[in-house]
Amino acid sequence: MKAVVMAGGEGTRLRPMTSSMPKPLLPVANRPIMEHVLRLLKRHGLTETVVTVQFLASLVKNYFGDGEELGMELTYANEEKPLGTAGSVKNAEEALKDDAFLVISGDALTDFDLTDLINFHKEKGALVTVCLTRVPNPLEFGITIVDEEGKVERFLEKPTWGQVFSDTVNTGIYVMEPEVFNYVDPDVPVDWSGDVFPQLMKEGRPIYGYVAEGYWEDVGTHESYVKAQADVLEGKVQVDMDGFEISPGVWVAEGAEVHPDAVLRGPLYVGDYAKVEAGVEIREHTVVGSNVVVKSGAFLHKAVVHDNVYIGPHSNLRGCVIGKNTDIMRSARIEDGAVIGDECLVGEESIVQGNVRVYPFKTIEAGAFVNTSVIWESRGQAHLFGARGVSGILNVEITPELAVRLAGAYATTLKKGSTVTTARDHSRGARALKRAVISALQASAIDVRDLENVPLPVARQQTARGSAGGIMIRTSPGVPDSVDIMFLDERGADLSQAQQRKLDRVYARQEYRRAFPGEIGDLQFPSSVFDSYTGSLLRRVDTTGIAEAGLKVVVDASNGSAGLVLPSLLGRLGVDSLTINPGLDETRPTETSESRRSGLVRLGEIVASARAAFGVRFDPVGERISLVDERGRIIEDDRALLVLLDLVAAEKRSGRVALPVTTTRIAEQVAAYHGTQVEWTTTSPDDLTRVGRAEGTIFGGDGRGGYIVPEFSSVFDGSAAFVQLIGLVARTQLTLSQIDARIPRAHVLKRDVPTPWAVKGLVMRRVVEAAGQRQVDTTDGVRVVEADGRWALVLPDPAEAVTHLWAEGPDDASAQALLDEWASVVDGAGR
Repeated sequence: MKAVVMAGGEGTRLRPMTSSMPKPLLPVANRPIMEHVLRLLKRHGLTETVVTVQFLASLVKNYFGDGEELGMELTYANEEKPLGTAGSVKNAEEALKDDAFLVISGDALTDFDLTDLINFHKEKGALVTVCLTRVPNPLEFGITIVDEEGKVERFLEKPTWGQVFSDTVNTGIYVMEPEVFNYVDPDVPVDWSGDVFPQLMKEGRPIYGYVAEGYWEDVGTHESYVKAQADVLEGKVQVDMDGFEISPGVWVAEGAEVHPDAVLRGPLYVGDYAKVEAGVEIREHTVVGSNVVVKSGAFLHKAVVHDNVYIGPHSNLRGCVIGKNTDIMRSARIEDGAVIGDECLVGEESIVQGNVRVYPFKTIEAGAFVNTSVIWESRGQAHLFGARGVSGILNVEITPELAVRLAGAYATTLKKGSTVTTARDHSRGARALKRAVISALQASAIDVRDLENVPLPVARQQTARGSAGGIMIRTSPGVPDSVDIMFLDERGADLSQAQQRKLDRVYARQEYRRAFPGEIGDLQFPSSVFDSYTGSLLRRVDTTGIAEAGLKVVVDASNGSAGLVLPSLLGRLGVDSLTINPGLDETRPTETSESRRSGLVRLGEIVASARAAFGVRFDPVGERISLVDERGRIIEDDRALLVLLDLVAAEKRSGRVALPVTTTRIAEQVAAYHGTQVEWTTTSPDDLTRVGRAEGTIFGGDGRGGYIVPEFSSVFDGSAAFVQLIGLVARTQLTLSQIDARIPRAHVLKRDVPTPWAVKGLVMRRVVEAAGQRQVDTTDGVRVVEADGRWALVLPDPAEAVTHLWAEGPDDASAQALLDEWASVVDGAGR
């Protein structure tokens, strides 16, 4: 006997899950519903099957093919238009006209005994046998009454409670004789229950009802879809489960990685090649699809997660459905009954309320509170660029495809035949993405100079030597699974805001230039890059007195690319140096705050025991440095800025220093004492770079280990700052601890207040209103200055749903009081 699987329905009640996927392909326990149906047919010997398809038919055909992988023979009957339950089967009449056949829905989950159903049909000599089952709520189904012999006496489609006369409903599973086709007109919509069966009963033809025992669930609503998952996990329905039951009710498929410190409370299912990190808690009735990544601290309960989904750290998913290829970012919360469609992005700390529907390809912005369905609007992000270029999680937000499009857009902003310098850090992810970037640049008629793995300052310097721009790819500082794609201008600095907006527009319009075959760009690998860099550095930065001082320094290269420059640099400086952690470590392309701190402690121990003048630790890309004094004590970054400022200003005795508005005002005292002045800038590195390029600027820094040495470069450069520091210490004949001791102590405190995107403007307005008659500085954000000199700065973050606050006072207590005052203003306005 052959079978017919009806797989043409649109599943409108299941949208947005069925917006881009036919209902029969919706996964239940990580297998399409229709696959469960086909496996049931095979168990009962029904291997020759005709599948009727209509909505998104190609997806069904592509997934199941000819059925060989299931050990079945599948053919397809395609409806050009909806023909109803009977019309769609009539469409397959040619394959079914020789013998009795079984009809079953491709989107209902069941484990009925089909063999017994077929035997019943044959015993009764029926023209049609309707498979029935008993349900507690029959309102959504066709009610059927049969007599003692099993003959159907009455049908009623979709009754009201006043019409309910039985709990025995039609499951849409039938066994039929080919003669039934005589009652179905071709090429017009016809239904079995509404059209054909009443006519057969009117003529007295033998229609029987078989009341089946077992499980049956019509997966037609979101509630029934989630219920079907739970029932499979509870063992209420007999279906094939891939994987291994590692503990009662906890199923883990092949290739899945579940950290021992993850908490799994079954019944639940983790799909093949999924990755569940330490600190994750997955509770009962959760299904995690194939290739899903669940990051540390995430919580999932009764959640159905389709394939290739990223679930960020500390996110919270309860009773929801997440479509395939969707990214749920850090600390997002999705409530019971919500459905997120395929290929969506749910931003950090956003909340999607219960029963909200987010349709495919939508973006929920970071910090958003969504309580209505997102259907037409895109809620797209306003800008690509953040504080560090274009940043995101590797192979989740930043993919090779995105890198190609970005590089193509960047190339389109440049003239054909221009040269772009590319570089990367020592991580494998950056290496892979850089290759994609190079291909896109060449295909857009751009010549490429590839520096391969170099420190970021070297990439900037080489870009400034004749290139129209540059692209540096590195691991995001402190975030090992994220990358930054940094775009540089012809001077090696970060793109200006105007240039970023231009690139943004080209990318958004997808108007990428492509080269003709004869215009494909060239690729070169410059030689002697490090010698060129160190030679230029030592010519421009004052090194007098170093050789005579006999200084001894300890340098920590942090297993990063800074170690590629140090041998040449230290050798030519002529200092007695000890270098630690010089080798590249691909597994640690960045460092966390904890690893950085422990590295500095270790550096301090070595400096003290070696009796060195000081110790310096480079960040992994050689852009920033941290200091340890001769006693081995760590000089905090904000304090180190004042130490270097004091040294530079004492030697120069005039000029301007560039500092961000978040810096302690003690910097003004230090600068003024030595006859120099401070120019306050925004917190943006390109604003510091702008001032660093200006005539008369002698120094710049951001208080986070980034220093500008204007005589060599207008951007942050760890090696340049290191060389300058050695020279200054050699010539001043003072130790770092002595310099630190003569600078007053600062009392600056910082706090971050979560702020939804929608109210950031309101927050800043309330801050200005609350300032009243006090002095207000709007260089960056709003800085409110009290009459006694205390100040507070309120600055909205450009990339996250956060407002940053700083406060400074004569002591920690007064700074804390001021910080509390303005935090309450921001928090109150944001509610």
